[in-house]
Amino acid sequence: MSAPAQDRHQRGAASHKRGLRAERLARLLLHLKLYRLIATRFKTPLGEIDLIAARGRTLAFIEVKARPDETQAGQAIAPQQQQRLARAATLFLAQNPRYARFHIRFDALLILPRRWPIHIENAFEFHPDGRI
Repeated sequence: MSAPAQDRHQRGAASHKRGLRAERLARLLLHLKLYRLIATRFKTPLGEIDLIAARGRTLAFIEVKARPDETQAGQAIAPQQQQRLARAATLFLAQNPRYARFHIRFDALLILPRRWPIHIENAFEFHPDGRI
């Protein structure tokens, strides 16, 4: 493997490891907030949802972002990614009709260095047809 390819591989592995740590912290926060975890890293051909959690009659599709600061974390969920998340959520709901009567929400959980995670409820809007 060439040096640039090896550097990319190492950066990718470090990023993946950081993402897994962020998701663990996000799951802990949700547990403390009395959410019930439904799925982790829900993969579809349309996209991946980091976490799916329920509390009461609310079902939250949650994107976890670990970044150096709040601004970068908030900007990390671009409109194109929001579209992918909405399409993946629509597929999840089609496969899991028991959640049809739940209030659906898209949240963001921002993981920042040396700070308590920031949970943004309703980070963007959801429409049942997959639009944002």
